[in-house]
Amino acid sequence: MAVPVLSWGLTVAAIVQREDRFLVVEELDGANPQRVLNQPAGHVDPGESLIDAVIRETREETSLPFTPETLVGVYQVRARNGRDYCRVCFAGTVPPDLEARPGDSEILACHWLTREEIAARRQRSSLVLACLDDFIRGRRIPLGAIGGLRSDR
Repeated sequence: MAVPVLSWGLTVAAIVQREDRFLVVEELDGANPQRVLNQPAGHVDPGESLIDAVIRETREETSLPFTPETLVGVYQVRARNGRDYCRVCFAGTVPPDLEARPGDSEILACHWLTREEIAARRQRSSLVLACLDDFIRGRRIPLGAIGGLRSDR
């Protein structure tokens, strides 16, 4: 019997809060032609550290420089497209004097919404609210818990 090959997609996400609102992006769901909300998030590129990836993805999607401050958690999900993903979620800040604007053609809009407003709309995956709720409950893991990218070459 053949052993199945494990193929995970590794993604990062950023939680940014201003007062009672959170930064989210509006995008099309790749599995369905519907608009969905997501944290600024995306795939980790080969050779890229998790922290560099979340900084890059946030800037690409919102045009804002993101400063990661804590890890919120590591999450696993089987997405609607049938693939398994591992999401590493960070919390941090963006400059308060800059406005978010889509910096990637796949992002339709950037919004600052309350948790209730996010919950009332369709999200990219169940991890959007899972990460947000853990953040709201106060889950904060020091960034030092993440080892840097190493090379065995």
